[in-house]
Amino acid sequence: MSSQGAWSIREIAGPAGQLEVRVDEPPASPRAAVVIGHSHPRHGGTMHDNVVHRAAKAFQSIGCAVLRFNFLGVGLSTGTFDDGRGEKDDFRAGLSWFAERHQDLPLWSAGFSFGAWIAVSVGAIDRRVSLMLGIAPPTHYDLTAFRPRRTAKFLVHGEADELVAVQDIWTLYDQLKEPKELVVIAAADHFFSGRVSEVGDAIVDLLEDYQP
Repeated sequence: MSSQGAWSIREIAGPAGQLEVRVDEPPASPRAAVVIGHSHPRHGGTMHDNVVHRAAKAFQSIGCAVLRFNFLGVGLSTGTFDDGRGEKDDFRAGLSWFAERHQDLPLWSAGFSFGAWIAVSVGAIDRRVSLMLGIAPPTHYDLTAFRPRRTAKFLVHGEADELVAVQDIWTLYDQLKEPKELVVIAAADHFFSGRVSEVGDAIVDLLEDYQP
């Protein structure tokens, strides 16, 4: 394995057929297995989003194995957009597949925008998940299950987010149970235009030395 780790793109069984996934492994034995969801499929979101790509590389750089995938109907994944219902099923399938692949590792859920909503909603009710990270989570979606969960919760948000006001993220953060942490990236918009690298830096700063 190279110093950059290994990666592969494949298809795994999903609820609606096949899910196109990419697996990134660190060069040494991984410390956790992370599943990442991408932004809204109806607005061009894929597992190759700049933010998702940077997040995956950040997780890999701190020793995590990472699974990112295309929600149903995106890329080579079977099916059609399902307003979150089928996408949550997809995320559960990804968690189960990756948990089976890395049976002895902590299982973490993460996502960007629409994918953050999916990741924390599924992670909040899946007792295998020991850490959740949401990047620019949409607070206008139902986050009822996320708020009371006492699993570790991390949020990364742009100060100038034009779709989800940073004040709404602070309100959500205040409602979350400990342990929790929020990083606000100065002047960043919803897609972290020109500041994507800072998303990766935030993940590294938050989790490089994290101990449950």
